[in-house]
Amino acid sequence: MLEFLTNYLLWWHWVAFGIFLITFEIFTGTFILLGLGLSAMLVGISDNIFKTSLELELTLWMILSILSLIIWFTYLKDQAQDSSGQSNYALDTQGIVIKAIPANGRGEVRFDKPLLGNTTWNATSTIDIDLSNRIKIVQIKGQLIEVTNL
Repeated sequence: MLEFLTNYLLWWHWVAFGIFLITFEIFTGTFILLGLGLSAMLVGISDNIFKTSLELELTLWMILSILSLIIWFTYLKDQAQDSSGQSNYALDTQGIVIKAIPANGRGEVRFDKPLLGNTTWNATSTIDIDLSNRIKIVQIKGQLIEVTNL
């Protein structure tokens, strides 16, 4: 089999294989096959220019593929983390009171950016906070947010 590939595997086979991988990438959406396809195309181009052996072509394709994966996972992949629960709020999140909050009572606030998937929350405070006052988060207690004036 190796002898057959050595004799009949031409440079354009690498390019066609690369195009196949890049085309198949359209259906996966992971961008991993993109690097593998580009690596195969580079091997095909280098084989056309330098007339390399099959062993060198395979080695070059593996090295380029590993480099593309390292580059993808180190620099290009989106580093956004899925957040769940109450771990994605920030104490500097600000909002405005839309229903007055009496001391140790409940009111309602609307935050400038969504907080745990919602912009409007029931809130409590240790002090009186009037309607339309700007507020910031002190802490989140389950479904209730403790706020204070800015």
